[in-house]
Amino acid sequence: MSSRTLVFGATSAIAHATARLWAERGHALCLVGRSQDKLDGVLADLQVRAGSAGRVVAIRADLDDVAAHPALMDAAVQALGGLDLVLIAHGTLPDNERCAQDVNLTLREMVTNGLSAVSLSTLAAQRFEAQGHGSLAVITSVAGDRGRQSNHTYGAAKGMVSLFLQGLRNRLQPKGIQVLTIKPGFVDTPMTAHIKKGGPLWASPQQIAAGIVKAVDRKKDVVYLPGFWRLIMTIIRLIPEPVFKRLKL
Repeated sequence: MSSRTLVFGATSAIAHATARLWAERGHALCLVGRSQDKLDGVLADLQVRAGSAGRVVAIRADLDDVAAHPALMDAAVQALGGLDLVLIAHGTLPDNERCAQDVNLTLREMVTNGLSAVSLSTLAAQRFEAQGHGSLAVITSVAGDRGRQSNHTYGAAKGMVSLFLQGLRNRLQPKGIQVLTIKPGFVDTPMTAHIKKGGPLWASPQQIAAGIVKAVDRKKDVVYLPGFWRLIMTIIRLIPEPVFKRLKL
């Protein structure tokens, strides 16, 4: 039986690339995204990759509407006929300077990048706990490992999600349910289009997707993508605060 897989933020470059790999494996897919045009494009691509025997459906939703999440989850599970795997991959990269001047913008970004993922993770965990199996994979970021002046709004939201997942994993591990925290570094996607790119620290969505699929298959708990980010972030976390607060990071 193919895995019944639900992808939130399916129009993101990383989620799309990951869903391609799962479609080619024969997963039944339910794609959730906000932009109908983009969602239609991803749906058409994945239906071709899945072939005539594949099953790929889509639901348009604004994931900032946390109150609508329970009904959305119900609709997705009904469309799939069950649930085995959830990938939460939506998010934005806010302008930190604008957030510093606008508390309402800051709070909206915390909902998008933090609270909405916590909500969806909770609902997925409830389903998996009730049925006794399942895998939850959530994209956070290396930015959540330590607050930096250049992106502390984004980092705080992702750090919240990572810490929440850590506790969720601790609670669900005895029940055989996987909770995977995915921490990418710099990825060349439309979300980072405004950032100058180049050098060995940048990865493609396809590289990250391959790492996600492998981590799910191997029942990993936490994965840094690419793997060298684990060492980089270990060093950054170990810098003493009196020194760190003087760095322009």
